[in-house]
Amino acid sequence: MPTPLTLAVGQHTDRGRKSSNQDCHGAALPRDSLRSTKGAALALADGIGSSAVSHVASGTAVASFLEDYYATSDAWSVRTAGERVLAAVNAWLYAQTRQSQDRYDQDRGYVCTFTALVIKSNTAHVFHVGDARIYRIHPGAHGASLEQVTTDHRIWVSPERSYLSRALGVDDSVDIDYRAVALEAGDLFMLATDGVYEHVTGADVHAALQGASDLDEAARRLVARALDNGSTDNLTVQLVRIESLQAREASELLRQMADLPLPPLLEPRAELDGYRIVREVHGSSRSHVYLALDPDSGAHVILKLPSTDLAGNRARMERFVMEEWVMGRVRSPHVVKPAAPARRRSCVYVASEYIDGITLAQWLRDHPKPGLEAVRRIVDQVAKGLRAFHRLEMLHQDLRPENVMIDADGTARIIDFGSVSVAGVVEMAPHGEDWTLQGAALYAAPEYFLGEHGTVSSDVFALGVLTYRMLTGELPYGVGIPAAKGRAAQRKLAYTSAREHDPATPPWVDCALRKALQIDPRRRYEDVSEFVYDLHHPNRAFLNQARAPLVERNPLLFWKAVSFGLALALVAEMALRR
Repeated sequence: MPTPLTLAVGQHTDRGRKSSNQDCHGAALPRDSLRSTKGAALALADGIGSSAVSHVASGTAVASFLEDYYATSDAWSVRTAGERVLAAVNAWLYAQTRQSQDRYDQDRGYVCTFTALVIKSNTAHVFHVGDARIYRIHPGAHGASLEQVTTDHRIWVSPERSYLSRALGVDDSVDIDYRAVALEAGDLFMLATDGVYEHVTGADVHAALQGASDLDEAARRLVARALDNGSTDNLTVQLVRIESLQAREASELLRQMADLPLPPLLEPRAELDGYRIVREVHGSSRSHVYLALDPDSGAHVILKLPSTDLAGNRARMERFVMEEWVMGRVRSPHVVKPAAPARRRSCVYVASEYIDGITLAQWLRDHPKPGLEAVRRIVDQVAKGLRAFHRLEMLHQDLRPENVMIDADGTARIIDFGSVSVAGVVEMAPHGEDWTLQGAALYAAPEYFLGEHGTVSSDVFALGVLTYRMLTGELPYGVGIPAAKGRAAQRKLAYTSAREHDPATPPWVDCALRKALQIDPRRRYEDVSEFVYDLHHPNRAFLNQARAPLVERNPLLFWKAVSFGLALALVAEMALRR
């Protein structure tokens, strides 16, 4: 059994010497798979004293974050999930202030500071805006040293006077500090509002921890100590100790399938968990793909079985099992769906819907010169499929003609998720994901060959190669990219204009391809939709550079100009001879 993430948590709040408590705090410690995929979270917020509704802001911020964070896709990274939730919380608070009678006075609005700690796998993810603080506590023999993890968003105008430079609800957008902190078992963190941390020392923290039976009691002791030391503000403190770190597990699905045996090779008419094998569709050193019949529904399905070569290779088995996990989360008419209903498995395999059609590779053999409009129709659909991945912080990483299916109605769908990278799973790896090239070399972005991480622009590059291949039948760099050894060799590669293969290609379309296919990922389109738009609409930035030579635009005028120039030269020569 994998080691689970286990924590000890203690927390306490008090209004102190004030008439009301505008602080709010909370913790979410989910069990089982949710703790694995989303982690555990602690949050606190501190209202501003000048506002009578600030306690509403702080309560809303904490409750919304702890609830809505766990409602986000488990494919998202912690950072993306946290920042999107906080952006929504901030927008709501700002809207409440704008609708109130004090809409022009921020000091009386729905405003609060916010600080959260999300602990997932072996990393603590910090979200922070305002002047509450997070400390990592380093115990010592005679006291504790406090390492401040956050930065105060406060501007001091004098030693006695200061104001918040950032807070939730102040504006329609907010800049959230984010930081990832590597963890070790035994690490101890403290989250505290200024009513506490301004009035306790490392020695006070050490004494509270030493004499307490648990972290709740330690939190109460720290609040009491801050009061004794003269605190006049609301006081809130949270303590969390990492008892054990979670061993890497890709998902609950992986754990369920980890102990299942590898399947045998199958023959037509054989049965597997009720599916009847019709024929083998494809076989390789990585997997065997079969067309099968589900007798219960009468529908055909595709079964993908891992090759026996994967036995003992945990990393590859994880990637194989992740295919079904990904398939169940990406929802698009242009992405293959999992087979339903799922059956109880006796061995490891992936089941998906059957698409009655052909691969794009076969379609291109049947249509060697499809024309620009036909290419656009397919590229538009593939791009929509890719965007469904990207919205979930997934990269396909293996886009090629063999991995796109075209059905009888002309609908294009992306298949094969064996190379997909999922941000929410990558961050669970203790040393990061294995970034060795997963997909087909001729369609892969240059950065993969340098051992770099892929980005959305890497999928843009693959879509560009696919588009170029459909329009020209060739590759934009030939086989140069896989052959280029190192960054310097890549810089020497030259893009071959699509017009050299097909002069009918509009110059501005060629410019769009050139941008999508830049060797440097920073110079490509940032999103597939931008590339697709420029395939349909002449980009003004391209028109001047894409203007064709006069001999192509108007051959008759070109030759008239040449003839006129030659005639002038002849007249000038004759005049000189006289």
